[in-house]
Amino acid sequence: MRKFVAPEFIFGLGARNKCADYIRTFGGGKVLLVSDPGVEEAGWTREIEGILQQNGISYVLYDSVSPNPRDSEVMRGAEFYLQNGCNMLLVIGGGSPIDCAKGIGIVVSNDQDILSFEGVDNVPVPMPPLICIPTTAGSSADVSQFAIILDSRNSSKIAIVSKGVVPDISLVDPETTKTMDLALSTETGMDALTHAIESYVSNASSPVTEMHALKAMEYLRTYLPRLIHEADDNTIRAGIMMGSLLAGLSFSNASLGLVHSMSHALGGLLDLPHGLCNALLLQHVSAFNYPAAPEKYRNVAAVLSGRTPAEIPWDSASEVLASGLRTLQTELFMADTLNTGTMDQKTLNQLAYRALSDPCTVTNPKDADTDDLIELYEKIFN
Repeated sequence: MRKFVAPEFIFGLGARNKCADYIRTFGGGKVLLVSDPGVEEAGWTREIEGILQQNGISYVLYDSVSPNPRDSEVMRGAEFYLQNGCNMLLVIGGGSPIDCAKGIGIVVSNDQDILSFEGVDNVPVPMPPLICIPTTAGSSADVSQFAIILDSRNSSKIAIVSKGVVPDISLVDPETTKTMDLALSTETGMDALTHAIESYVSNASSPVTEMHALKAMEYLRTYLPRLIHEADDNTIRAGIMMGSLLAGLSFSNASLGLVHSMSHALGGLLDLPHGLCNALLLQHVSAFNYPAAPEKYRNVAAVLSGRTPAEIPWDSASEVLASGLRTLQTELFMADTLNTGTMDQKTLNQLAYRALSDPCTVTNPKDADTDDLIELYEKIFN
């Protein structure tokens, strides 16, 4: 048996302008608006504040959110929420503000430290109403039952997986992604592609998640390369945003795999960008996993190469897959290694141990051990 959980969402240019209507629908008395400095600088936070002010909606702004949101930021946000008598959450931003807002909601409803909710189905009381306006096309935090928080004491990321953290509604407006620079746009786009591929080959996939994942791959393979030369085109931005949305609906229900486990470990220990880590690991983990799910990876190779599966001989499918991923990285002008220098053995061991303990490892199609992960990590360090 498989379940499928999804929030309500509105997709299209101008969707963000409906936030006031939904605040009224959910009976919002005082709203905690969550954002971050980058989104504020881009002007989106001020725009949403203007909509709230025009509609006479009481709110307070919490913007103390870092990339890879910290447990301390969640706890301060929860205290701020309670001190100001808020009763719902509105977030505008990428995966970091959205995950932080989810964390705040979890804490104010359950009155415990955010780190105590790590794992699957450990959120007993649902959070207050949460409205999301995503500004990146990649994280899909606005439609997923995942929240990723950094345990700052241990420099490790924890995953909270629960239908209790699925937002009430996501207002998916492709126009909000146009203020991202190209590097962030491509990294988050590759994060979305990783969501699609990993959820498609997941051992918890279903016909419903597979359908969403394959379609997401088509959108992303079509529109991501065009972004490099037509970054302001609304059709291209919408195509990438749709790919991200569909990938999010897939991975929220099928979970992910080793790429994300390894990226979570990298992001926690070394504070590296999540999308970039995923992009660099995807080719190597796919090659590692290929023997465990050859038919599915052949289908992925077909999407990436613009062919049908029948047109790809079995004896060359793994190379077509690798070539497709390499070609896409080249088209997006992405490096194939991290510029961090060679990692010492202690750090590699730490990374491998943390990745093996990550919940996403459970749904990877192929079992792995510490030596496997160290070998995979070594491929992306120079």
